[in-house]
Amino acid sequence: MFYARSVVLYALLSICSSNESKIKNAQKPVRLFTEEELQRYDGSEDGQPIYMAIKGVVFDVTTGKEFYGKGAPYNALVGKDSTRAVAKMYLDPADLTYDTTGLTESQLQSLEQIFKGTYKAKYPIVGYTSRRVLNEDGSPNIDFKPEDQPNFTIKDEF
Repeated sequence: MFYARSVVLYALLSICSSNESKIKNAQKPVRLFTEEELQRYDGSEDGQPIYMAIKGVVFDVTTGKEFYGKGAPYNALVGKDSTRAVAKMYLDPADLTYDTTGLTESQLQSLEQIFKGTYKAKYPIVGYTSRRVLNEDGSPNIDFKPEDQPNFTIKDEF
């Protein structure tokens, strides 16, 4: 019995070590951000990552510091969910919000293209905004279904 277990263990170790180079390194797990937590990553502190959210997906845009860092042209977008501003391609303070109510079909299509073609293509996803999955009181929203959200495809996020 002991010999059989040893052979099985040896076989498993051999398989694992031969496939070791094929296994991707695990990335940091994603997390849920409240609005207050996300504000901490607004590019105002040197050495701190710079995060922004679009459609409730939080991206690490630190590598684009020349665009998103302190004093940079798009710094107004970071530290919050700026979905509406990205859709409208406009940095008006009133548009620096997650709310997509009243956007035109053209703006929603633009949002989708920028979301996929720029942010998902260039920047790692580090989390999601709590608004996406929680009720106002912080309890889980059992009715929330990402696949039912406008212009949202869950399979594209992973």
